[in-house]
Amino acid sequence: MPIPKEILNVERPKNTNVICYGKNKDKFAVRERIGCKNVNGRHLPINGAVIGHIVNFKYVPISTIPTVSKSPIDLLKWGAVQLCDNLAKDLLDELKKVYNDSDALKIYLIAILRTCDTGITNYELKQAYEESFLSILHPNASLSKNTITTFLKDLGKASSKIKEFMTERIKKVDIKDNILIDGTLKSNDSQVNTLSDFSRKSITKGTKDISLIHAFDLEMYEPICSSCYPGNALEYNIYQSFLETNNLSKGIIVTDKGFPAVAAESYFKKNPDLHFLNPVKRNRKFITTFKLYDFTHTLTGYEGITYTKYHDPETNKYYYSYRDVKKASIEESDWLKQAVKKKNYSLKTLEKKRRYFGTIVLESDLDLDPVVIYKMYMTRWEIEVVAKYYKNTCDFDETRVHNDYSVIGSEFCNFLATIITFRLIKKFDQVGLLKNSNYGKIMKLLDRAMKVRDKKDQWKLVNLNKGELEKLVQLSLIPSPSKPGERKVGRPKKVEI
Repeated sequence: MPIPKEILNVERPKNTNVICYGKNKDKFAVRERIGCKNVNGRHLPINGAVIGHIVNFKYVPISTIPTVSKSPIDLLKWGAVQLCDNLAKDLLDELKKVYNDSDALKIYLIAILRTCDTGITNYELKQAYEESFLSILHPNASLSKNTITTFLKDLGKASSKIKEFMTERIKKVDIKDNILIDGTLKSNDSQVNTLSDFSRKSITKGTKDISLIHAFDLEMYEPICSSCYPGNALEYNIYQSFLETNNLSKGIIVTDKGFPAVAAESYFKKNPDLHFLNPVKRNRKFITTFKLYDFTHTLTGYEGITYTKYHDPETNKYYYSYRDVKKASIEESDWLKQAVKKKNYSLKTLEKKRRYFGTIVLESDLDLDPVVIYKMYMTRWEIEVVAKYYKNTCDFDETRVHNDYSVIGSEFCNFLATIITFRLIKKFDQVGLLKNSNYGKIMKLLDRAMKVRDKKDQWKLVNLNKGELEKLVQLSLIPSPSKPGERKVGRPKKVEI
């Protein structure tokens, strides 16, 4: 159908043509001409995009101003993600040694977003990324829900790469480093993965758990490796498997009663540079045989603590036994409260229990000063901080994925997020922010540190008060403001011309 002359005669931009459309071909669009092509000697125009319409014999251009929904975001969360990126760039480099650049970046971004946005779900990652400065620092990352779901599953399938990454981190461990090992449970009620099963603790909760074992290097002050196991797996049974899987071959392993050295005895024999230090149960028979509750010395530098040391030539193990009078008093008080509550107080039982109150017996293959051994074991309690931040601060207490591969992939990202969390804590402590504040409050401050895009397409920090700016300076996020030059007292000298 030919286009009416009166429509073609309407004034419109140069290098355009008119096309008709609609059911009755009575609507007219104006398309720009972007070139021409030669077809059998004929020069035919190449049409581009529609730039307007002819309505009531007038040219109406399409607005070049995008809708609000399609406009770029001009206010982005900056402080927290920028600090994480500053502290964790080496992790991205380490990931790129194992994964291709695209996958490494995806893992890295998931870890940072999970660190900065507690409890974030997979379908929220894309929005969180687009609303943060990560989209400027690391643009064009694909983090949609479907992409992430598939990616985490594929990440778990390639578990050999995760092991390779962990092995490279473990190579940084020095033979003198204290390696703290502990386990934690996470709720997971999925019906389609074998890692989720009832643990002893979860039976009382009515939920299924996944058991996570992690190793923490006290010198580095961050986790070095972790592994997933079924929730009903006993720590005793998986101890050697964890050491073998992660190729831990040097350092001093400090554990709790759930990881006795006897559970990995053959592994320790194969690795002479790997040593152990763990407590034993108070009712073990050899404690009486070796007279480990006969405390013969006071512990130098520790008030109210006595100790004894014994070497068993048959097993070549060293036993270190300590008694803290303050802890003994607390334990006796707690026992009395329970006895009154249960109405089963007995002087004979109390006198028997008093022998154990405030005591701890440690076994090791190291012949060291009892003061050094005591300090080493006391640092073991810092692993409880790992578990606390891992489950509460990072809000990783419950998994949101549904099969073995996805669990493994997701937990690897959580492991990296935990590393970043501890680097944040270490940084906050180094600059003195933890003296008058806590981790949560500092992260809220960093959330308020946003950047806005100006008319020149430059990003500028939003207005913050003086105290908040000082904290950003302490964290090396912004430079220290330059001080104006001091003015000399009196009238300035007259300049002669």
